[in-house]
Amino acid sequence: MNFIEAIFQYDFLQKALITSIMVGVICGVIGCFIILRGMSLMGDAISHAVLPGVAISYLLGINFFIGAVATGLLTALGIGFVSQNSRIKNDTAIGILFTSAFALGIILISFLRSSSDLYHILFGNVLAVRPSDMWMTLIIGILVLGGIYLFYKELLVTSFDPTMAAAYGLSTRFIHYLLMMMLTLVTVASLQTVGIILVVAMLITPAATAYLLTNRLSRMIFLSASFGTISAIIGLYLSFTYNLSSGASIVLVATALFALVFIFSPRHGLIRKWKTSTKEVAS
Repeated sequence: MNFIEAIFQYDFLQKALITSIMVGVICGVIGCFIILRGMSLMGDAISHAVLPGVAISYLLGINFFIGAVATGLLTALGIGFVSQNSRIKNDTAIGILFTSAFALGIILISFLRSSSDLYHILFGNVLAVRPSDMWMTLIIGILVLGGIYLFYKELLVTSFDPTMAAAYGLSTRFIHYLLMMMLTLVTVASLQTVGIILVVAMLITPAATAYLLTNRLSRMIFLSASFGTISAIIGLYLSFTYNLSSGASIVLVATALFALVFIFSPRHGLIRKWKTSTKEVAS
């Protein structure tokens, strides 16, 4: 049975496809602001920091969303607190706190009765997505996209020129922590699809691909969301057809798209640069 026929026949595959597309869109959109602000390491930190929250949620028998959001936000706040109240720079604070949170999560994992659900959280298994996961992803997507729509100008200005934003009276700290909250929500929404370990790739790779194609933020957001969606659909197809890890398949498709744009981009591609340098040498 081919992939298209299976979509119309199997309910679990329909939920997987819808959830994958939603994750591709919201990761692509929020990822644009992450790379423009040079916060890729923060995305990695948040994705790892939710692990102890997931483990605690399993131990208490509650939805992992609650614990994951709590520990993600606490880590984001802790990074800001340490960097603002010591000589430690932001990247060092990130390295200390996210590795500590991840280590705590590993310790807590040893108390879990079953490792099957945890494996899905670490590496993703969108084919096992539940209706509650799909609705949670939809709600988070609405909240995140709505937040970006409402604060688009503030995010735009603070991403490109935080000094000017502060001069205009904008609260750069508020925008920063708002973005951290949205990043945490997107990370939690992506756990079932690509997992903790690979979620940072979906946050960064589609946005980086779009960044090579345009200098306008609005167009970059659209392209990034499109690349995230394409990666999710093709990755799900490969996962279902060849019995591969869904998260890894989606990430590798996103990486392949980046490689193509990296080579063939009309503005910043390798071939374009090679042609330009050749002309300069010839002249």
